[in-house]
Amino acid sequence: MNAKLVGVDIGGTRIKVAAFTLDGIEIGHWFRDSEDHPAKGLPRFAETVRQILCEIASDDALVGISSPGLVAKDNRSIAYQPGKLQGLEGLDWTNLFQRHRVVPVLNDAHAALLGEVWAGAAAGLQDVILLTLGTGVGGAIMCEGKLLRGHLGRAGHLGHISLALKGEKSIFGIPGALECAIGNYNVKTRTGGRFNSTRELVEAHLLGDQAATKVWIESVHNLAQAITSFISVLDPEAVIVGGGIAQAGPALFEPLARFLDDMEWRPAGNRVRVIPAALGAWAGAYGAAWNALKSFQANEILTSRI
Repeated sequence: MNAKLVGVDIGGTRIKVAAFTLDGIEIGHWFRDSEDHPAKGLPRFAETVRQILCEIASDDALVGISSPGLVAKDNRSIAYQPGKLQGLEGLDWTNLFQRHRVVPVLNDAHAALLGEVWAGAAAGLQDVILLTLGTGVGGAIMCEGKLLRGHLGRAGHLGHISLALKGEKSIFGIPGALECAIGNYNVKTRTGGRFNSTRELVEAHLLGDQAATKVWIESVHNLAQAITSFISVLDPEAVIVGGGIAQAGPALFEPLARFLDDMEWRPAGNRVRVIPAALGAWAGAYGAAWNALKSFQANEILTSRI
């Protein structure tokens, strides 16, 4: 295979790679273990990505990277990502792959939103929010067709808004954060040790366990509070909800809709759509590829004007 457009999504557990034609038709996708542990020299996850590209991509392919962390100002590496993926910070992917075209890097949540805009639930939208509900809560924002990055690249960390001033602190030290209210990582604490995962909690709720229902519905209520706040601040056309917890389906979206009916400000009856993500775990790879294509096109336009 000699793919012309490739998106690589690097996670703490898995690397996901998707290849496309230049007009956006997927021609294959692959995943490998990230092998996130210290190694001398080149990190193993980086060597894995290089090997995959050698197998599937042409020498002139456009390649984009999606990764956790804050992206450097030149968009060629991750500037800040402590605690996991050792060796990621400062790794210049363009130099690593020895490519004459820049390999642009995106934060993974930002990439997931771009993927949904390119080929998923947010297709055609200009003002949209992505919320990813998983171990924690991530997010990304598009305003007037442009990805909102912010001064340091941290815009979109929606899981770290404060819902309760005296609540549990998030990993960033924010009290009562949204991810503390619905993230999978602390279900055991929120349920007094009864459940180890959101899946177990939701299953018990659906079977009529009143205690489980109380915790789950409170979690969804907190999510609705956050979403109405995002709507008031950012005025989106839609809120896309993804991540593992979104797989709860009607158990999540039906009570969420009821709470939003009660809370959301709807001028002239305008209701913001809250819909499930479409690309699942592959959104980041799609977004990385789309970003590589758009970055190349923008550079071509700039070059032609010089």
